[in-house]
Amino acid sequence: MWNNTSLAKILGVQYPILQGPFGGGLSSVKLTATISNLGGVGGFGAYTLTPDEIVNINSQIRQATDKPFNINLWISDTDTPTGTVPEADFQKTAALFQPYFDELGIPMPQKPAPFVSRFENQVQVILDTRPPIFSFMFGIPSPDILEQCKRRGIVTMGAATTLDEAIALEAAGVDSIIASGFEAGGHRPSFLAASENSLTGTFVLLQQIADKVRTPIIAAGGIATGKGIAAALTLGAEAVQVGTAFLACEESGALDIHREMLFSDKAKYSLLSRAFTGRLGRGLRSRISGEMQGQQPNHLPFPLQTQFMSSLRKTALEQQKWDLVLFWGGQIAPILKHRKAADLMHALINDTNAHFAG
Repeated sequence: MWNNTSLAKILGVQYPILQGPFGGGLSSVKLTATISNLGGVGGFGAYTLTPDEIVNINSQIRQATDKPFNINLWISDTDTPTGTVPEADFQKTAALFQPYFDELGIPMPQKPAPFVSRFENQVQVILDTRPPIFSFMFGIPSPDILEQCKRRGIVTMGAATTLDEAIALEAAGVDSIIASGFEAGGHRPSFLAASENSLTGTFVLLQQIADKVRTPIIAAGGIATGKGIAAALTLGAEAVQVGTAFLACEESGALDIHREMLFSDKAKYSLLSRAFTGRLGRGLRSRISGEMQGQQPNHLPFPLQTQFMSSLRKTALEQQKWDLVLFWGGQIAPILKHRKAADLMHALINDTNAHFAG
């Protein structure tokens, strides 16, 4: 059977279908547990959470499921070594975005407070609470952390956007590599080269990695149907990760308007942009992301740009100015059909079964 892959056995799951771990409040315990309870791997994005919040989420998930689940962190959670930027750089960004704040009738925010990386404290919680699976983006944990994960029985998964990144992950000894194609919604988790230079499509990237590495591969990006799963497995994947399709389900932490946008005509148009967070990510095209093309050097580094844009986002949502809001979503969004996670999971399994049975 198609689901009896080597990685499914390593994970201890019935189906090698992973739910994408969404950050920024988009994950939920309900969605994570639903997918795990149905034989897949639910995922929870925790990079914005405090250590205590991660402990609490881990506890809630364990109460909701006794099956394997995934907690995701970002190895690199800041692009500014000093935690801040010069005043002149902030003023340049402020001038660029001033018209949008004026349109909403809100004051320009002050320069964001210096940001201090949280990863070291977050990953200690991972080691202490021992979730079944620990996935990570934007880099590779230290050899010591990976060794401690192995000793604790935590399966590790690292995201790669290029063949070079996949080779580096294999050399580090991770248990699985997530081949993240540029079709995927959310941030591009590149770490060896600029994200703009790491835009290989999922199925090309999958074949490149499968040809050069022996570590099990998870295909991610542009997969929302059984046919997509079958294609990924045929090309060498041992599992798939489904993001946008699960994000659109009512169990996710997405706002109602976000889910409606993913099922609307707006979903036909997605765009990679740094305008909202400072890191390159794919969401539905908005006026801001469209007008800011080519202005990337004038954006604040991550996560200062996110902090800078927070009041604009809040007010735009209150005023229903949807064209000023970032709604994360991948290129696969126009074909989404399911609004309940269980319905989507059953469809993925049944359609994949039908493909291989035929």
